[in-house]
Amino acid sequence: MSESEIFVSVGRRKTSVARVRLSRGSGKLTVNDKPISEYCYTDQLSMLALRPLVATSTSDSVDAVINVKGGGSVGQAGAISHGLARALEKMDASLRAPLKKAGLLTRDPRSKERKKSGQPGARKRFQFSKR
Repeated sequence: MSESEIFVSVGRRKTSVARVRLSRGSGKLTVNDKPISEYCYTDQLSMLALRPLVATSTSDSVDAVINVKGGGSVGQAGAISHGLARALEKMDASLRAPLKKAGLLTRDPRSKERKKSGQPGARKRFQFSKR
């Protein structure tokens, strides 16, 4: 493996899609041309997004350029996490075990259920009246 080798992967969560370009480096992470600390504006979001790097202890040895779109902030953080986990696995196959154990390689299938006709929401019914 050369130093400039780039590992590309895609992470998804709800309606968010994150495209991750990972390479060996010094720990510089950018999301949509902003530093990750600025893009993930709460500690909870940044912790969620960086879980794969913490689980594999690689936070200061890789650089990532991430492009994310769609969904909200939590969905985007989940998509970043999924994309980083997939890219780390491509970079080093020995990292698969800790990523799998932490449940970071599984795509979260939960998404918003569609609204049905004849009712106000996905599951809620209009109030029933006998007369």
